[in-house]
Amino acid sequence: MTTARKPQPALPARHSADAHDLIRVHGARVNNLKDVSVEIPKRRLTVFTGVSGSGKSSLVFGTIAAESQRLINETYSAFVQGFMPTLGRPDVDVLDGLTTAIIVDQERMGGDTRSTVGTATDANAMLRILFSRLGRPHIGSPQAFSFNVASLSGAGAVTIERGGSVTKERRSFSITGGMCTRCEGRGAVTDIDLTALFDAAKSLNQGALTIPGYSMDGWFGRIFSGCGFFDPDKPIQRFTKKELHDLLYKAPTKIKVDGINLTYEGLIPKIQKSMLSKDVDSMQPHIRAFVQRAVTFGTCPDCGGTRLSELARSSKIGRINIADACSMQISDLAAWARGLDEPSVAPLIETLQRTLDSFVEIGLGYLSLDRPSGTLSGGEAQRVKMIRHLGSSLTDVTYVFDEPTIGLHPHDIQRMNELLLKLRDKGNTVLVVEHKPEAIAIADHVVDLGPGAGGDGGTVCFEGSVSELRASGTITGRHLDDRAELKHEVRVPTGKLQIKGADRHNLQDIDVDIPLGVLVVVTGVAGSGKSSLIHGSLSGGSGVVTVDQAAIRGSRRSNPATYTGLLEPIRKAFAKANGVKPALFSANSEGACPACNGAGVIYTDLAMMAGVASICEECDGKRFQAGVLEYTFGGKDISQTLAMPVSEAMEFFGAGAARTPAAHKILTHLSDVGLGYLSLGQPLTTLSGGERQRLKLATHMAETGGVYVLDEPTTGLHLADVQQLLALLDRLVDSGKSVIVIEHHQAVMAHADWIIDLGPGAGHDGGRIVYEGTPANLVDGHSTLTGRHLAAYLAT
Repeated sequence: MTTARKPQPALPARHSADAHDLIRVHGARVNNLKDVSVEIPKRRLTVFTGVSGSGKSSLVFGTIAAESQRLINETYSAFVQGFMPTLGRPDVDVLDGLTTAIIVDQERMGGDTRSTVGTATDANAMLRILFSRLGRPHIGSPQAFSFNVASLSGAGAVTIERGGSVTKERRSFSITGGMCTRCEGRGAVTDIDLTALFDAAKSLNQGALTIPGYSMDGWFGRIFSGCGFFDPDKPIQRFTKKELHDLLYKAPTKIKVDGINLTYEGLIPKIQKSMLSKDVDSMQPHIRAFVQRAVTFGTCPDCGGTRLSELARSSKIGRINIADACSMQISDLAAWARGLDEPSVAPLIETLQRTLDSFVEIGLGYLSLDRPSGTLSGGEAQRVKMIRHLGSSLTDVTYVFDEPTIGLHPHDIQRMNELLLKLRDKGNTVLVVEHKPEAIAIADHVVDLGPGAGGDGGTVCFEGSVSELRASGTITGRHLDDRAELKHEVRVPTGKLQIKGADRHNLQDIDVDIPLGVLVVVTGVAGSGKSSLIHGSLSGGSGVVTVDQAAIRGSRRSNPATYTGLLEPIRKAFAKANGVKPALFSANSEGACPACNGAGVIYTDLAMMAGVASICEECDGKRFQAGVLEYTFGGKDISQTLAMPVSEAMEFFGAGAARTPAAHKILTHLSDVGLGYLSLGQPLTTLSGGERQRLKLATHMAETGGVYVLDEPTTGLHLADVQQLLALLDRLVDSGKSVIVIEHHQAVMAHADWIIDLGPGAGHDGGRIVYEGTPANLVDGHSTLTGRHLAAYLAT
């Protein structure tokens, strides 16, 4: 569905336009860009299209937005720049006509348990001021309503200058904060099972600790062995009360081990700081498994989970305290704020009202301000970041969006389109990386990159209007009007998973049977309860494999070869062919170049100036010792092998002298999930959310049976790749797996065997099953928003 647009002046002619009306890029070579030159009209909405890996993000984010931010940072003093992230200049010959770039990306918001939707925006700060002015009884300043500020009192020396003389006086101080002292503002208390931390029958040196990452190797071993608080060779079950207390609870204490100053801290406070300060859903899988096994979370009995002290909760505006306000659905909170009439704080109420209305306008009215920010999806996080920009008075700004339709139901995409057009109509330049045809349709200008991905991409295939794109013959143009069809026959379920009384978040005591052995699609508007139902009831269960878009933890040394286990058979093949150790063929082990430690580049910190990453002269960026590169397999050395894209590596390891079945099998899975363009050695830190999800899926492809839960697998997929995804989902089901997909893409809905539609709205207006059945019956009934949009999609 497209959105009606206001009439716009004609676009500036490409060759005759005033340079002030264009952002000019000439000779861009960031990542796979091949001397790309393009001229982008200002104060227009330009959509960048192309298959995954074609170079869209490299051009928009890595070149245009990166250079704009770098130039802005250089306007600050050297002192201030020292506290800012350092940015290098993109590899481009000419880049002018830039304006201030504001990036609104998909990166999930911080996983710290203290970060909420309210603290991540300005809404909480405004509410605190409001209650400090209007709340009765009056209890103090805005910090008295903050769960991140503790109440403190004491005395200290202060220096005072009077009439040229300086004196020191001792004065008392008192800070009234809103933090609940029992849970320290977290809203939850924890009970840690000590048996999950260590094997009491063993000593520390025998490997008693069972906490992930805690061992006697490295710094932990040096600290435990040299602290002197206990004997590391004595079984823990023989520790005295004091020794056990020091092992578990001792406060941070300075110690000296082998002449080095270190800090010792008990296991419990260390775990609380390093693990429990983050939201469980944002943890690495093995950390999350440990926490779920060892820690019991409970609502704080003192504050009832509100995070706030009794004093903070005692002050009210009418019948509402600040905890009540933060727990309201934002659409309801906006209505409450609209009813406030107090001239003394009218500007504050007006600004708060505008912010809350922006949440509703952007389709996030179902959230509450006390929702932990780490629990937001990538799409929700992106829209929350938009809040502060919607009411901005700035004009002639460049807004850069990364697939803003992610996580949006077709009904919500229309609203997002309206917001993008509103930003444009205020005189701003809007750059959007997008795949959805509904979002491409509103573009004033389209830049299509390709023609392929990786080494086969990086060139501009088309520039012009949407109608011209449709007739252009490019991959995007040919697939712009693609429509999937309903299946003639749907699969018959082989069983069912029963969910009874699901009431997580906004779910309203749902009972539902999920059929097994078929492709099930769970849909509904954003905030209707899809993720709460599936992740809350199924994820983490026995035999359930959840494949999401969460970040893959790892350094810039991690790559698809290391993550999937592909490097192992490759190293063994090289070792066997050359009669040497496999460790030589790892850039993280014996084969690493000694000059750059296997990184391939030398990083030079230039303090407040942008750091420099220069190619290692010793290995010429190949990461391995020269001697290692003399060993070959199938005519290639290990560096050349890791530089191959997956598609090329499939042929290389699939036949001939280099045939390696174990490697070929993993590469086939990577190709099946649409990652044939990735190079084996590409750093994982450069992958998008959709690429991360498909990489995780590839690692599970060899497993038989089980239930697979996929969360929006079409994220980041080009129109041309959707059919490949549908074929992959069919192969998974036909191999004996049950596949449950949380998805908004109509092509996936149409291809389903069974649809579960939640709604009818979002937040407390959702949380109910509004349809269960086949796609055909959903379309025929037109009974839900999803049914009506799917029918319109199929009829187009």
